[in-house]
Parts: sequence; C-alpha cells; structure tokens
Amino acid sequence: MLSFHHSQSTRLCDGYSRREWLRLGGLSALGMGGLKTAIQASGLSPAKPAKACIFMFLLGGPSQFETWDPKPDAPAEIRGDFRPIATSVPGIQVCELMPQTSRWMNQICPIRSLVTQDNAHSSSGYWMLTGMPHQPTNSENSKPGAPNDWPCFASIIQNTVGGKTRRPEAIILPEHIWNDGGLTWPGQDAGFLGKGSNPWLVPCHPEKTTFSIGGLSLPGEVTPERFRGRLDLLGRLNEDLENRLGSFAGFDSQSRQALNLLTGGKLRHAFRIETEAQKLRERYGLNRWGQSLLLARRLVEAGVKLIQVNWTRFPNDPAGAPAWDSHAQNSKRMKNDLMPVMDQSYTALLEDLQNRGLLEETLVVWAGEFGRTPRQNSRGGRDHWGNVFSGALAGGGIPGGRVIGASDKIGAYVQDHPVRPQDFLATVFHRLGISPEKEMHDPQGKPMPISRGQVIAGLE
Repeated sequence: MLSFHHSQSTRLCDGYSRREWLRLGGLSALGMGGLKTAIQASGLSPAKPAKACIFMFLLGGPSQFETWDPKPDAPAEIRGDFRPIATSVPGIQVCELMPQTSRWMNQICPIRSLVTQDNAHSSSGYWMLTGMPHQPTNSENSKPGAPNDWPCFASIIQNTVGGKTRRPEAIILPEHIWNDGGLTWPGQDAGFLGKGSNPWLVPCHPEKTTFSIGGLSLPGEVTPERFRGRLDLLGRLNEDLENRLGSFAGFDSQSRQALNLLTGGKLRHAFRIETEAQKLRERYGLNRWGQSLLLARRLVEAGVKLIQVNWTRFPNDPAGAPAWDSHAQNSKRMKNDLMPVMDQSYTALLEDLQNRGLLEETLVVWAGEFGRTPRQNSRGGRDHWGNVFSGALAGGGIPGGRVIGASDKIGAYVQDHPVRPQDFLATVFHRLGISPEKEMHDPQGKPMPISRGQVIAGLE
C-alpha cells in the first residue's frame, strides 16, 4: 500500500544563535542577499540540470576502508583484509570488493571527506537526510518531531515540484528506515512543512513473484463508469470545501496524484516490474535491494523527480549488526553479504541508465549515515564513526573520474575539503536545478533557504 510519513508536530524550534546559523550556512561573509547575488552572477546554476535523482541510502554506515577509501599503507588492524585495485581512471583506487564499480570510475565522483562528528545512527542519519544537525548530536533512538523537525530533502523536492504535477515527485522504496525495535529514524518526513509535503512511502517487495502495489487497481465491484462518477462527486466536494474552508488545495493535489495511479499512465505501468526481461532483472540481482533499484529506474522513466532507495535488512543479517552496521566480522560481512550485492546492483543501475540514454540526466547518489572506526574491535568488526566517511555521486552531469576531499593516512579524520551533510544535499539540489537558496516558510511564515550548505567546489 502507498503510505505517507507523518509529522508529529508543525512547530519549528531550531535553537541556533545567529552566529551558528551563519556558520552552518557558510554565509557570514556575504549574508543572504549577497550570496544570492553572487550565485546569480557566477552562473552557479548548472547549464543542464539533471531531470531525476536516484538516492541510494545504505543504512547502517558503510565502511570507508572496504569501499571508496582503502588505506593500503596503514597498519593491518586498520587497513583490514583487503587491498586496493586500480580503476578505469589512472590514480584512483577503490577496494578490491568493488571490481565492477572500478570499471565505471570515469562516471563516478567519490567523496572521501564527509563528516558529521556524530556516531549515532538516528541523529547522524537525520543530518544526512535533512542537512541539519540533530539536537543533541550523538542521540540514538531519537524520535521524530520538534525540535528536530527540519524537512527531509525528499519532502522539500515534493514540496517544490510535487504540487505542480499529477504524480508524486518524491518516492521512497522499499521501506522506511528504522532501528532495532522498529524505531523510526527522525528526518524522514516533511517536518514543519506539513503532511502535504511528505514523500510517498511505497513499502514493497519487488523481488517476489507476487509483487504488487495495493491500491493500484479498482475493486472488482467498481466499474469504470462508477469510478468516473465518484471522481466527479469528489471534484464537486473538494470545490465546495475549498469555498467553505479555503486552503484545501494541498489535499486536492495529493488526491489527484493518488488517483492518477488508478487511472493509468506511465506511473502505474512503472510498478509492473514483471514486464522487465529476466536477464536484466538478474543483472540487478534477484533480491529486494537490486529489484528496488530496477524499480527506481522505471520510476525515472515515468517522470518521477526523486526516488530514494533504502537498503533493507536481509534475512541472514546477524542480530545486533544488521545492514551495513558491521560491529562484528566486518571482513566476512563485507566480502560475502554486502559488497557483492552492492557492486552488482550499483553498476547494473549505471549501465542500464547509460544504455537507455538516461545517465547524463539522472543523478545517482551513494550515501550512508556515517562510516566505520579505523581500528577493528575485538570481534573483528568496525564501530560507528562520523569523523570521516565516504559517499559518491554519478551521472546527472557530475564530472566523473575525480575524487573530492581526503581523509588522513589511517582514515580517521578529514585531511582535506570537509563536506558536511548540508553541503552534500545542497549539491544534490543544485544538480537537480533547484537553487539551495530557494525559500521555504516555517509555520509562522518566516522565510528560510531550503539548504544551509554550500555546493561542493568542483561540482558546480
């Protein structure tokens, strides 16, 4: 079934001083107006913005050492069991667990200097999904709601674009993000923007032969004629309520988008993943993650602006260390369970988009909430580490074949070009042709930019 994230409050209380607000946004030298003028004067808006974004969120915290930032010269207890390999771009290496990805490096821009200094899944994840630090930081199992009520980037896109079209523009697959005990992370809804801007959450299992999305077809007893009659009645009811109550357009917009799924069109067809060739489905991997990425590509073809695909827990995930949360037997988990699935599906997506002429206009984001500790623990695992970690951008006009930032020699701290979550998301907005300086309003009508970060230098 389609569902919406729910905001528990509409109150905004960011708790920041003016000095901190300016520091977070990097605006102290220019001020809001000055920065806006400078952006316009410098032509910061990309000449050809991406039409869509597939945001891969690998929850749990992927290790930087076994992915984008291997450290072959570090001591054994730090570098781990794997060596780096060359890529299609001379001078850039990745971990040997990424053989297929290494051949696509001319299309990929790894970022090796992400930083939150937050070691809790919930609060560091909130920062990565909203661009705002959680209050307080290092807060595990924190709940959604004020004062941590900043809208997630997906809801900002839904708010910015979604009301203008007959389809949802921000869809999340195949489930929301949660901690042990089913505790939902904060930062996955529209926050103070209100429920009308929530991204569309589509819980699903596209890997199953019985896959279907509930609510995408009419009940057997409802004929097309009866349905058209109901639509007519609904339209007249909405008009009457608008006249009586005012400000009813938000509900009407969501109604139109939901009803569009029922009345056919590209979006409804996009969910018919069974029409894909079996060979292509196998290329992505016949698992929930791989098939969710394939479904995301189909939604891009249907015109959806943003599809966020969350890595989910696999049936064989160990208790206490699910997904990428490799507290124990890190090498075994990365080699056998995690990286083969990631390497296969990630490159299948890039290859599929390129073959269809969609890669240049589709931004593909690779990210998690933090990285892993340089030193392995007594269980052969790596623990939470927000002081430096890695991500990657590809497609969507991103200049591939370059690396942004660097960690120190043991992958413990940022050495060059720190990238905060607000900068990371400002770059995503920018590449989608949405100015990070675009204004939104809190419940009191106070204007504020959708992002308090700066576009990553070199990716303008």
